[in-house]
Amino acid sequence: MKYKKLIIFSTIIFLLPPALHAHGVKGKLASGGIVVAAEYDDGKPMNYARVKISAPGSKLPFQSGRTDRNGRFCFFPDVSGDWKVVVDDEMGHRLAIMVPVNETRELKTDKQIGGSVESSLSRYERALMGISIIFGIFGCLLGWKGYKKAKEKNPKG
Repeated sequence: MKYKKLIIFSTIIFLLPPALHAHGVKGKLASGGIVVAAEYDDGKPMNYARVKISAPGSKLPFQSGRTDRNGRFCFFPDVSGDWKVVVDDEMGHRLAIMVPVNETRELKTDKQIGGSVESSLSRYERALMGISIIFGIFGCLLGWKGYKKAKEKNPKG
């Protein structure tokens, strides 16, 4: 008797339309995305680099991921304004650009954005690095000079 109810219940469930068993999924093609293409100075793509996108006025990231093998990343902005896109290859190369988006969720300009970005270092950081290199070179020269003087005074050592 117990198995008879189970068989009847299973038969009823099996005969119900498939839509009642589980929810489905649909896909569609969309247009209107913005593609960011990141490359090194020599023209090679920044493939599989980490990407973080921030919406205008938002503290939380809007989207994150990685570029494809051609250094491209696509996103679909949902508000107008200046979007911040940061591409980092995690080996010292970093590209940070602002992408202006208008009310129709498209780029405000046809120009290449961020094409002349050479480094993510500020002017202050570059100056500090240059001064550090100069001090390092002079320190090595003075150290070598002191080593030679000490060796002349004590030739045994």
